[in-house]
Amino acid sequence: MTVTAASPVTNTSAHTEVAAHAEDHGPTLLGLSAEGWVYTGVSIFFIIAFVFFKAHRKILDGLDARIADTRRELDEAATLRAEAEAMLVAAKAAKSAATKDAEEMLAAAETEAGILVAAAEEDSKLLIARRAKMAEDNIAAAELTAIADVRAKVAAVSAAAAAQLIATHHDAKADASLVDASISSLN
Repeated sequence: MTVTAASPVTNTSAHTEVAAHAEDHGPTLLGLSAEGWVYTGVSIFFIIAFVFFKAHRKILDGLDARIADTRRELDEAATLRAEAEAMLVAAKAAKSAATKDAEEMLAAAETEAGILVAAAEEDSKLLIARRAKMAEDNIAAAELTAIADVRAKVAAVSAAAAAQLIATHHDAKADASLVDASISSLN
């Protein structure tokens, strides 16, 4: 290929020459082109690899080992899946048991709360009755005390009034007749 160029300052143009033989692929050796020799070399390489180095045996052994590893990994995955499913079943059972226990605890708490409310109501009724009884007893005691105080005051006032009446209406002569009457009643 030849390239000609015009002056760099003026117009630049390039010309290419096309080979006269479009089918010419280069030199040949023993009737084979470069491409043919590449195919021949690759074929000889594979023949030597398979015949002398037992490459096919090594490839098959490698594939068999890879298959065994894959099977082992699949077995492990199946075991892990079975364990995970068992754990899921156990977790669901534990959840349902916990839910059942929570419901039972809630029912027991509600029952106990009802019992406590009933007991508190009964205790409050008893306390109110006891306080009412104590108030009635205190009122009765206060009434008895007031009655006793009134009787004592009435007795004191009566005694004072009697003493004053006796002092004003009785003289020594009336006292002598009373003493005589008391003495005669003793006999």
